[in-house]
Amino acid sequence: MRLKNKKVMALVDHDFEDLELWYPVLRLQEEGAQVDLVGMEANKKYIGKYGVPAESAYAFTDVQADDYDAILVPGGWAPDKLRRYSEVLEFIKVMDKAKKPIGQICHAGWVLISADILHGKKVTSTPGIKDDMTNAGATWVDEAVVVDGHIVSSRRPPDLPPYVKAFADKLAEQ
Repeated sequence: MRLKNKKVMALVDHDFEDLELWYPVLRLQEEGAQVDLVGMEANKKYIGKYGVPAESAYAFTDVQADDYDAILVPGGWAPDKLRRYSEVLEFIKVMDKAKKPIGQICHAGWVLISADILHGKKVTSTPGIKDDMTNAGATWVDEAVVVDGHIVSSRRPPDLPPYVKAFADKLAEQ
């Protein structure tokens, strides 16, 4: 239980990529971490792209980034919604400044772009947003997982095993 006493915020909104939310949540819980699902509203059921539900425990306004050891941003179409919330961008900025692990996969890079934290970082994502990532000042590479400091990025669901392992390793170092 190497992640016992670690607290992770997992962001959620409608149309999240089901596996990109649930695989990391379950793996981190298996290692002892507390993972809180946080959405625009507390106790709301959000539906993933493939119909798997996720109920938020907290609303964005109920939590503080300082109370968490790391943050996860799933992909799918949810990141296009998540990046529009000032609270979400503030969570990312606070985590970045504190050098706490930030996990992003697939289209989740959009949230980090909107938080303006990718300048000079080496990252990956779905190739569909490669131009967005590079235009935000990042160096984009086509690899299953990229760890640059506290930012752990990945491309898509088949890359989940190395992505979540790298994220858990980074969280264990905190």
